[in-house]
Amino acid sequence: MQVMKQAQAMQGRMGEIQARLADVRVEGTAGGGMVTVTADGQQRIINCQIEPGLATGGDQEMLEDLVCSAVNQALEKSREAATEEMSSLTEGLDLPGIKDALSGMGLNFPGAGS
Repeated sequence: MQVMKQAQAMQGRMGEIQARLADVRVEGTAGGGMVTVTADGQQRIINCQIEPGLATGGDQEMLEDLVCSAVNQALEKSREAATEEMSSLTEGLDLPGIKDALSGMGLNFPGAGS
């Protein structure tokens, strides 16, 4: 019965956390700020800004590399923010395997997998 109560509490917290993650904004930059990408806490890209001179400079390969770098940085920051938020989900819960399950979703917790 205790496990069911904890699972229900976790489900309620999960909904709250997902709502908060939708409002989180993180940025990744590349090329000294020539490319800036904004992501939310749910690993969705919200915005991409490119310096106008860079877009018309003609070096498409460099532009592509900078965009990829900025996107990867933004997504990494987004995953970190999600991990931080999700760690509060497991606080005080004693559900066997929950940290391992969340780690399998790409969220890293101290002690997960042990």
